[in-house]
Amino acid sequence: MWISPRRADPRPVSAILLVLLAGVAAGALNAVGGGGTFVALPALVAAGLAPVTANAATTVALVPAAAAGAWVYRRDVQPVGPTPTWALTAVSAGGGAAGAVLLLALPSESFDVAVPWLLAFATAVLAFGRAGLRAVTAALGRPVRMGPRTVLACQFALAVYGGYFGGAVGILMLALWGVGLGIDAAAGNPMRVAQLAAVYVPAAALFLAASDVPRAPLLPAVVLLGALAGGVAGAHLVRRLPARALRGVVLTTAVAMTVLYFLRG
Repeated sequence: MWISPRRADPRPVSAILLVLLAGVAAGALNAVGGGGTFVALPALVAAGLAPVTANAATTVALVPAAAAGAWVYRRDVQPVGPTPTWALTAVSAGGGAAGAVLLLALPSESFDVAVPWLLAFATAVLAFGRAGLRAVTAALGRPVRMGPRTVLACQFALAVYGGYFGGAVGILMLALWGVGLGIDAAAGNPMRVAQLAAVYVPAAALFLAASDVPRAPLLPAVVLLGALAGGVAGAHLVRRLPARALRGVVLTTAVAMTVLYFLRG
């Protein structure tokens, strides 16, 4: 399915500035804990792209930032339990590609209808994911010990979601690894960044080949530049910034965007 932008370039300077700032924020948020989609996607829609195009452009634009963050964290990556890192990465890449195919194949109207609910789901994960993780662990008395096959199957499902939409997918990964393997969120964060890159790269390649994102290159390029700068800076500053403050910013943005999407629908 070909995706058409709402209007052609050139864009107003104010729209370009908005998208640039959104890209910086998205790259930084993804590097420190997730939530970049909540900033980049609405900014691109506000700048004139249709929701499906904006979603595809967001994925394309966040690839360099994700790759930069993975490079910064490369020495800190630890295996996810007994699951080989190469297998986890391969599954993430395959799932990201499958999710991108779904986005391109399904009618654009279905995505327009789904966006507010996807945002609401991701917002709920942001707001209650950690509390839910603690509750599940407390109820069980110990973390669930998932085997490699179960981890890979769950990772594939999350990667499909990430290729199709992507909001809070990194947080869902940390929740899966925490519940299933007892991996601390801080210890799992470098692997989260690496797996986000694995999800985004094949999805972005498909979007560049089979959507109209290349026909409206200005805004994705602006987000890309901003996200790259924000991703590198966020990865370097993650240990210096208050985690609670960052989480509050992400959650506030997510709630606001979710409400706005429901109102506009």
